[in-house]
Amino acid sequence: MLWSNVIGSIAAAFPLDTWRKRNLVSNILPSPEETDDLSALAGSLPAAKDPAGLASQAATNQPSRWQFWSGIRRSRLVPMIVACALFMELVDSTVISTALPMIAHDFGKDPILLKLGLAAYLVSLAVFIPISGWMADRFGGRAVFSSAIAMFMVSSMLCGLSRSFEFFVAARFMQGIGGAMMVPVGRIVIVRSVEREELVTALNYLTIPALLGPVFGPPLGGFITTYLNWRWIFFINVPISILGIFLALHFMENMREKEVVPLDVVGFVLSAGGLSLLMFGLTTINESLVPRTISLGCIIIGAVATAGYLRHAQTRTAPLLDLNLFKINTFSVGVGGGSLFRIGIGSISFLLPLMFQVGFGLNPLQSGLLTCASALGAMFMKTAIKMVLRAFGFRPVILVNAFFASATIAAFGLFTAQTAHTVIFVVLLIGGCFRSLQFTALNAIAYADIPDNDVSQATSLWAMVQQLSLGMGVTTGAFCLSAASFLQGHTHIVTGDFAPTFAVLGVIAATSAYSAYTLAPGAGAELAGRAGASGSLKAH
Repeated sequence: MLWSNVIGSIAAAFPLDTWRKRNLVSNILPSPEETDDLSALAGSLPAAKDPAGLASQAATNQPSRWQFWSGIRRSRLVPMIVACALFMELVDSTVISTALPMIAHDFGKDPILLKLGLAAYLVSLAVFIPISGWMADRFGGRAVFSSAIAMFMVSSMLCGLSRSFEFFVAARFMQGIGGAMMVPVGRIVIVRSVEREELVTALNYLTIPALLGPVFGPPLGGFITTYLNWRWIFFINVPISILGIFLALHFMENMREKEVVPLDVVGFVLSAGGLSLLMFGLTTINESLVPRTISLGCIIIGAVATAGYLRHAQTRTAPLLDLNLFKINTFSVGVGGGSLFRIGIGSISFLLPLMFQVGFGLNPLQSGLLTCASALGAMFMKTAIKMVLRAFGFRPVILVNAFFASATIAAFGLFTAQTAHTVIFVVLLIGGCFRSLQFTALNAIAYADIPDNDVSQATSLWAMVQQLSLGMGVTTGAFCLSAASFLQGHTHIVTGDFAPTFAVLGVIAATSAYSAYTLAPGAGAELAGRAGASGSLKAH
């Protein structure tokens, strides 16, 4: 996820010709596993364009505080600060998945109900993503970045101090607001602070936490939950946040745009309110948390508000989300078609800990040590993605790999409590490889035919749809698990309920392959570095 968004950030900052696109993909296209790491999605935001001269002026007129760290260049220092925040966010998102069964136990709730804790965070990310760039332009990158870290820290503490499930979900929603403004705005600061010839190197500093966070998160969360208490998972963010705020205030410039386009307030209210209500209603419709009439009311009001935004966007010259981008075939496949794949795999990080702990009786540490295998598989696949795309092209990879990745999802349902942990680890590792390849291909093809002046809008829309589809994936997985348990006459979740659940999710993910048929044979040839391939279709 991160790598294709880096493409969006750089393209928004300065035009990308054919050579630049191919060179960028060769160096930074491969992505880490983005599903098992539900918040990797937090790095996917539009980068604002660099005001004329701001980056070069900042590079030459360095304030004295920069010289305090004279041994560290600007192209390294600013990315290191942002990477610190990214690592905190990624670890936080992955450790909580491992702790969900224990959190449910402490709150006296059904473990399936904890889907709200994940969905609330993802929906919050989605609805606040579109305004992050505007916030940075209006108030300055340093101010927004520091405030976002502070909000993330406070909401993390509130999660740890929660005494009710409802309060916990509300704190998670607040945490998502901080996540939506933190790392993405930090990336904008990088683009504006670093000289252009050093930009790719600077952005690559974000790759380290993106790769290591999903690997260390599950075992760390399992260790804390097993030997301490799950609440400490959220308190470990406090010292990291304080350090991040200190460094940002002392070593970042508060650059902002001189002229800021007015925010589409009506569009934001309609889209944010509508999508939030719609997702809340769909997530709670099958639960006893709120009366079903309220859930239905939220669904209806949310759908009406969302439809209202669709009409509103047609009347705006600069809408908050430009839906006309879906007329570009490669973007429609990467974003629209890819959403089916994300729905299919969106609940994996939610279901696997449940199966290992509730179904198999493993402790959180054992569960975390197994689930981190997917992230390790993604790291391994990073070294081969460029070669695969160059050899076969985007269309065959997306089409064929969708079935391989979906098959590994269905295979998770074949695990039993007696399955050797080595076998489970290897299967998860292989699944992480296939899913990482699919995500990278889908994320990259979405940008293949986007004009330079539309990259920021495309990234905003892409990121919002991605978070919503992952949130919908969590809701879908929880619904399938509940349905499987009910149809089999079980009063509570047992191991046998997971096999049909993973089978259905695998089928949903496999349907995403259909969208690949609409791609031209040479779609994304520039990005893949395939000379002589034909161009891609521009519209449906």
